[in-house]
Amino acid sequence: MTGFEPFGGSSMNPSELVARSLEGRLIAGRRVVARVFPVETSGVGDRLRQAFEEEQPELVVCTGLAAGRTAVSLERVAVNMLDFEQPDNAGEERKNEPILRGGPDARLSPMPIAEIVDAWQREGVPGYVSNSAGTYLCNQILYEVLGIAESVSPPVTAGFIHLPYLPEQAIAAGAGNNPSMSLELMSRAIELAIAATIPSIERRNAGRQAAAAGV
Repeated sequence: MTGFEPFGGSSMNPSELVARSLEGRLIAGRRVVARVFPVETSGVGDRLRQAFEEEQPELVVCTGLAAGRTAVSLERVAVNMLDFEQPDNAGEERKNEPILRGGPDARLSPMPIAEIVDAWQREGVPGYVSNSAGTYLCNQILYEVLGIAESVSPPVTAGFIHLPYLPEQAIAAGAGNNPSMSLELMSRAIELAIAATIPSIERRNAGRQAAAAGV
């Protein structure tokens, strides 16, 4: 899984803390490897490709902060657009630029949306499906990871989950207008999302094995 470093003047990013909290954990028989990326538009694809080469994952779950959201949100789609409201941490600012010139206008995540949301609801984790990942780096990393995941053999399941503020961030920003969630609950949300996705990966792998055997 991936998270991002702090940005926008904040001293923390829940996606970094969640990623680090799950590093090395076994979930549904799979070991979690965490990568924390800088909030820099240049090099996102290269960092992802390096992670794919080094880890050869079955599943990639990217995470990032979405200030103002009321709960964890599973992103359905990434669009081929960079349109920043603020510069990234390297000072770069992109306006109405494609992520990949000539690339598809949008890419859909293959994550099992219904199963993940059901798992959240059963465990009392506030969460929902989002149809817009924005046009900042969270959308960029989802667009790029989906492209890489589709291009490798065998294809890899990948997706993105937005996280709300941590309580201390909400207090600093004005708790009356900024919802928040505890680090423990956000980490549990990612655990549940991973566990809910593994059965679909195992079914896919079994289907490939049967096809290769001529069954």
